[in-house]
Amino acid sequence: MSLRTSLKLTAAAATIAATLVAPALAQDADETDARRLAPVVTTAQRVEQDAQDVPISITTIADEKLNNLKAGGADIRFLSARVPSVVAESSFGRAFPRFYIRGIGNTDFDLNASQPVSLVYDDVPYESPILKGFPVFDVEGIEVLRGPQGTLFGRNTPGGIIKFDSVKPGEEQNGYIKASLGSFNTTEIEGAYGNRAYEDLAYRISGLYQQRDDFVDNTFTGESDQYEGFEEWAARAQFLWTPFADTDVLLNVHARNNESDARLFRANIMTQGQRGLNDDFDFESVAFDGDNYLEQETWGVTLRVDREINEALDLTYIFGRESAEVESRGDIDGGFGAAFLGAGNFGPGFIPFPSESSGAVDDLTQTTNEIRLAFDNGGDVRWQAGAFMFDETLQITSRSFDTLAPGRPENGRATRAGETNAFSLFASAAYDVADQLTIAGGARFTDEKKDFVVERQVGPFGSGTFGPISGSVGDEQISWDLSATYAANDDLSYYARVAKGFRGPSIQGRLVFGNTVSDAESETVLSYEAGVKSELLDNRLRANVNVFFYTLEDQQLTIVGGTNNTVALFNADEGQGYGFEADVEAAPIDNLLITAGLSYNNTEIKDDLLIAPGCGAPCTVLDPAVTDVGGNFLGYNISGNSFPNAPEWIGNITGRYAVPMNGGELYAYTDWAYKGDTNFFLYESVEFGQDGYWQGGLRAGWQGDNGIDASVFVRNVTDEVVLTGGIDFNNLTGFVNEPRTWGVEVGYSF
Repeated sequence: MSLRTSLKLTAAAATIAATLVAPALAQDADETDARRLAPVVTTAQRVEQDAQDVPISITTIADEKLNNLKAGGADIRFLSARVPSVVAESSFGRAFPRFYIRGIGNTDFDLNASQPVSLVYDDVPYESPILKGFPVFDVEGIEVLRGPQGTLFGRNTPGGIIKFDSVKPGEEQNGYIKASLGSFNTTEIEGAYGNRAYEDLAYRISGLYQQRDDFVDNTFTGESDQYEGFEEWAARAQFLWTPFADTDVLLNVHARNNESDARLFRANIMTQGQRGLNDDFDFESVAFDGDNYLEQETWGVTLRVDREINEALDLTYIFGRESAEVESRGDIDGGFGAAFLGAGNFGPGFIPFPSESSGAVDDLTQTTNEIRLAFDNGGDVRWQAGAFMFDETLQITSRSFDTLAPGRPENGRATRAGETNAFSLFASAAYDVADQLTIAGGARFTDEKKDFVVERQVGPFGSGTFGPISGSVGDEQISWDLSATYAANDDLSYYARVAKGFRGPSIQGRLVFGNTVSDAESETVLSYEAGVKSELLDNRLRANVNVFFYTLEDQQLTIVGGTNNTVALFNADEGQGYGFEADVEAAPIDNLLITAGLSYNNTEIKDDLLIAPGCGAPCTVLDPAVTDVGGNFLGYNISGNSFPNAPEWIGNITGRYAVPMNGGELYAYTDWAYKGDTNFFLYESVEFGQDGYWQGGLRAGWQGDNGIDASVFVRNVTDEVVLTGGIDFNNLTGFVNEPRTWGVEVGYSF
């Protein structure tokens, strides 16, 4: 699809949205006060602004919409396809989410994998995948900033960032508590309480508890209700001290404990030559002969100091220190036995050999320091400048096990240790050239270095020890952005933006099953974006549309699994993407609120010839095979393929309607999301992918003026069961989405 076609689709999407909504909005033009949409405040540029004034493609999820999407014990993956151009998936259970924005992401499941989408929690970027995925509770909102954000937020943001901002301590007593109980005995309790302890000290304590019973049977051992349960809690304590009228000191202490099952890999739930799940798939059963569990602990502290130097100049300092430990063990082949044991001693389906392994982060410590100055005297010029420091130490142990031996003893072990140090200087400024025109730009210099040591102490299958191997990689990069915003009037503005971002060099050395230590050079992205932001019909319709085009130079790619059962990094010469995004919010009639989003992403790996291995499982690869001059098979040419986990189409819509009554209202809420056809690996195959599908949710309840809210809800209301990923080196193993859940919820806020 050409860029011209994409532009036409964007215009069509905006026209259709306006056509559908405008007639209803025009019915009662005189009754507008109750229907006006509240302004959306964003900190996308590190200061509070109306989102309509920011030259970035932004979607915000907050309040009731956020509460509905995460109902029923959901983890952070509830964001997938709920925001234009955003996908989230994981092969690691309720830990280690992998995010993709505009197709830019990383399929690498390794515990030190870098990701080109940064997650920022209360102004601190969480770089390790084990830190990402902190449970969502007591937050003001979630902001998704699409496109490179390398000036104000720094390294590893070529795809964009997802920001989580917790509710801060306030001036008065306030809080809430809510509890739900649902299918599979899913229990969730969430609450917060804030008050002022002294005149200059306020606090807020919040927490979350989630639990679900096991409900998947192990048909190999004959044990019932063995898997898919979890128990998780998280807590946050914040203290806001104002020792002087011009100084705020905010301390944030937080922790998480997650005990659950590792992702359930299910053997042969696909059939060779066919798309999607086969007829033998049973959601509530597996046949495992290995262990399956996940244990995770994270804890951290954030300190933020804001000082008003004068009426125009503010100083901010942010310190963050995060630590984590995690261990996961899984039956990777998804079945029992092995074919070499003879007929009847393996299954379900064909299992060539057993695979059971574990990965553990024995110690992770991330420390960040940021200091910045912000100037705004109400005039034509505003600017920010500062410095950022990042330090991370990491120790990882990977193990394999002899599943067929008594006691399933360890038969392979490798360790890795690494340290990452990065230093950045940044500055950005905005200048009001005229009443209607603003020009903004910024730049960031980053110096990054990674040191590593890898070693295999025990080798499976008699492979012996290997290493230690040590080394380092590093780079210096300048990321930047330049934008222009033209306000045609108070309700309509146009913007254009060009930005460069980068992801630093990466290292991989999974030595349990191989001797390969691989690295990839830094990837850079140059992105162009233009859009329209509008508030129409007396602020009862908000419609934002943009188009974009980007080029990735030295795109980092990861071979995962395949015929070599390995993880290896390499660079493609180039990757390209283009498309559009549209967000609409409307209040067409009294007590009805509608939101909708739509995105199109066309991505392509571009290289003269780029070879990657295919599947070790019996799948049907669609890419052309490549051989040398002697006719020896080298792999498949993946040049021209779309990026993995990058569906072209994503759409979502929500609706809330209320009937006012004495002392409150009856309400109904529904949300639906569409995720288009998705390929899971670098190569394309018939089996390892999923056709497009819809998922939806419903809620109905009573909300009283006294703060009480009681409701019933259903998630995945149509009981859609689909593939969300696969394991391709052994058999046709896959993993699937969350089941349909329902429940009742009661809450009270004050």
